[in-house]
Amino acid sequence: MKLQPDRFDTLFINAYAEDWIAVSGEKKHHSLVVSSQGRCSDWGCQSFAELSAEHFARLAADAPEVVIFGSGAKLRFVSPALLRGLIERGIGVETMDTAAACRTYNILAQEGRRVVAALLLETS
Repeated sequence: MKLQPDRFDTLFINAYAEDWIAVSGEKKHHSLVVSSQGRCSDWGCQSFAELSAEHFARLAADAPEVVIFGSGAKLRFVSPALLRGLIERGIGVETMDTAAACRTYNILAQEGRRVVAALLLETS
C-alpha cells in the first residue's frame, strides 16, 4: 500500500508489503524501529520467537509516549514480561499486525506525537 505524508519534518512510512517497508522513500527488508524523533534502525530480530525484553527495552531510547509493535503478518501478543521495561517507564504499548502498525505510526507521527514503531518483518 502506498501512503502520502501530510508533514515532512518526521520520518514517514511511504509504503509496505509483506517483505519490505519503505521509510522516507528507502525500502527496508528487515525488522526495524522507526521513531518520529528521526531514528530508523535495524531492530535486530528475525522472528517473533526471537523477541526478548532487551529488544523492547531499547525502544525507550527516544522517550516515546507510545510504542506501536507490529507483530508481523498476523496479530500476536508478546508476554507482558517482555514489555515490563516500557511499562515501568510509563510508555504505552499497542500491538497490531505490521501493516496496521505502519498506518497507525504515520497518523500519530503526523499529529506530532512522540511515537516509536517496532516493526517485525519475518524473513524466511
